[in-house]
Amino acid sequence: MTELDDAVSRASAALKQLQRADGHWVFELEADATIPAEFVLLQHFLDRVEPALEGRIGVYLREIQGAHGGWPLFHDGAFDLSASVKAYFALKMIGDDPQAPHMARARAAILAAGGAERANVFTRAQLALYGEVPWRAVPVMPVEIMHLPKWLPFHLSKVSYWSRTVIVPLMVLMALRPRARNPRGVHVPELFRTPPAELRDWIRGPFRSGWGHAFKRLDGVLRAAEPWFPKGVRQRAVAKAVAFVTERLNGEDGLGGIYPAMANTVMMFDTLGYAPDHPDAAIAWASVRKLLVDDGTRAYCQPCLSPVWDTGLAGHAIAEAEGGAAPAVAAANRWLCGKQILDVAGDWKEARPDAVPGGWAFQYENAHYPDVDDTAVVGMLLHRQDPAAHGEAIARARDWVLGMQGRDGGWGAFDADNNHHYLNHIPFADHGALLDPSTADVTARCVSFLAQTGMAADAAPMARALAWLRREQEADGSWFGRWGTNYIYGTWSVLCALNAAGLGADDLAVARAVGFLVATQREDGGWGEDNESYAKAPAGRYHRSNPSQTAWALLGLMAAGQAEHPAVARGVAWLAARQDAAGSWEEAPYTAVGFPRVFYLRYHGYKLFFPLLALARYRNLVRSNDRHVAWGF
Repeated sequence: MTELDDAVSRASAALKQLQRADGHWVFELEADATIPAEFVLLQHFLDRVEPALEGRIGVYLREIQGAHGGWPLFHDGAFDLSASVKAYFALKMIGDDPQAPHMARARAAILAAGGAERANVFTRAQLALYGEVPWRAVPVMPVEIMHLPKWLPFHLSKVSYWSRTVIVPLMVLMALRPRARNPRGVHVPELFRTPPAELRDWIRGPFRSGWGHAFKRLDGVLRAAEPWFPKGVRQRAVAKAVAFVTERLNGEDGLGGIYPAMANTVMMFDTLGYAPDHPDAAIAWASVRKLLVDDGTRAYCQPCLSPVWDTGLAGHAIAEAEGGAAPAVAAANRWLCGKQILDVAGDWKEARPDAVPGGWAFQYENAHYPDVDDTAVVGMLLHRQDPAAHGEAIARARDWVLGMQGRDGGWGAFDADNNHHYLNHIPFADHGALLDPSTADVTARCVSFLAQTGMAADAAPMARALAWLRREQEADGSWFGRWGTNYIYGTWSVLCALNAAGLGADDLAVARAVGFLVATQREDGGWGEDNESYAKAPAGRYHRSNPSQTAWALLGLMAAGQAEHPAVARGVAWLAARQDAAGSWEEAPYTAVGFPRVFYLRYHGYKLFFPLLALARYRNLVRSNDRHVAWGF
């Protein structure tokens, strides 16, 4: 036990050392080559080129190029055409010689995969801004959508918040069709197998259902009709779009708090003639630059910032290691209480007009788009430290979470009942991630929060949620993890919820989930899961063990009453043996996801606070006469 105590103490010290003076934590959030490449292209669109900075971004892009010649969506992943087209274009912008070996390999891989003409919609939109492809290469999304009534099958309120904030400024760009300044005159015709002017089949399958064929025909109708739309109607639609964006600019944290929406906003203001020092244009540009990570040698642009999420998770780890009254937890909660959104009726009000604000966002500020998942995690941390002192904040959070429950019994991340699945078949949604439906991991977190704060399992909201979770369990006993990789993440999340709701090891759903976790443990004692499990890779399996995924599996097993199971002891031993001298762990693989099969994430804090939480919980349970996990998280 002395060695375990030492491992917990060193990890806790390492985490506390990274806490900011005001009590919060924030770690780097890394995606793939797409975002840093787009940042380079954005600079050249505006003619605001910073050679030294883009040179350091070039270092990063070359470092993450895959052995296959292109760029993957995550560490050690397969070639991705769209990411590779953007990365190649950015490196050529930076000044890399197209005949250099790394560029030649990338070009060959892109052409072998069908060429830039087969890249996804958002990539083709970027290429259209540079004149590399005609605008007919992009599905029609007329800005007149801003005028549509809510009762129609398509309305902005029917798509996810991230889609909404990206689409609105992009529709202005698609209506006005600006051309990038491109001061160095860089183009990439060599990436096309067929000259773009000769292509006629830009919008094509494979379609995922009959809806796709119907929407393709509608795209053709709109394409023919769009030139005849009245100019006055278009001008009013552009004005509505600008008003939508301006209301949600969100200061230096940017529209929606996410890079694509921020970058589209910057280009929209520039296209509309806003001077760089115009307050709206200036703050939009500042929000993009806030996402940069630059160590003086290499640089990249993050997709967003995650301080509330990081602080909530780190706070739970410290609370497990040192108790809820630990000064670091108290400091974190003081900071978090200042971030609760109490007076802004965000876009979620469209579906839930009677719900009262009370949630937390993911980013420093994002008042229009609080996150149900963050809210549940923060609510549980406040309750763990001092339920009486934080009673009002917890009550407001509970009321908002309850107000956001879907009609199906589950919860999405940012909106309620955002499940109009036919919209994932429009040509513009070739990424298949236009919506924000209920998911097992977010639903589980809400159940955990409600149960930890006193709601009984037979209360109507809980009963509906538990029934939904039972329906969603996979045949192998796992649950699909929407926001973390993947079945290990989902299964851990739900097991915590079932435990918090009072369901024990004798419950069939719990027993089946335990069976899944035990069956997927690797020979070395750890767990790992490939991001390709969002496609066809086996659930819960990878060619190596990872610290965060091992911690999730351990936490799930302990929540299921299996603290004394041999698999838990082996997993704890694996974590303890791989802790480094600084008290942390190494983890190169990505273990989170933005959009399955499209956009993956590496939270740099996961490798520290999840292993700490698991080791501290194991220590606490084996020292106690009671093997029951008392908390929802």
